[in-house]
Amino acid sequence: MGFARAELPPSAYEAMQAKASEYVEIEALQVAVEPGSTPESQNVEILARVEKVLRTSNKLTADDVIRIQYQVTARPKGWVGPGEIPILREGARTVAYLKPVGNNEYYTTAAGRMSFLNF
Repeated sequence: MGFARAELPPSAYEAMQAKASEYVEIEALQVAVEPGSTPESQNVEILARVEKVLRTSNKLTADDVIRIQYQVTARPKGWVGPGEIPILREGARTVAYLKPVGNNEYYTTAAGRMSFLNF
């Protein structure tokens, strides 16, 4: 028996944003996209400069350069489920809701498809 997946309600994304340990404004300096572990997935790595710190538990400061890594998966037409995290373009300036990974080696997205957007 299968299961159904649906887009999350806005309140779920708002809760994830509120729980994100890092809430910053960034500029994407470099964006690299490589094949992922499956034919449908891609690994994304962004080298970003922190422009403004709005909340941090990791002592980020303006002008810090950080790495952000996450995976995106291409879904078939008509697929219903949570929206995909966007792939930023080099030079893009946006907010970022993040969480540190490992011993602060890099960051990953903390609010699903709303990791680079505000409501």
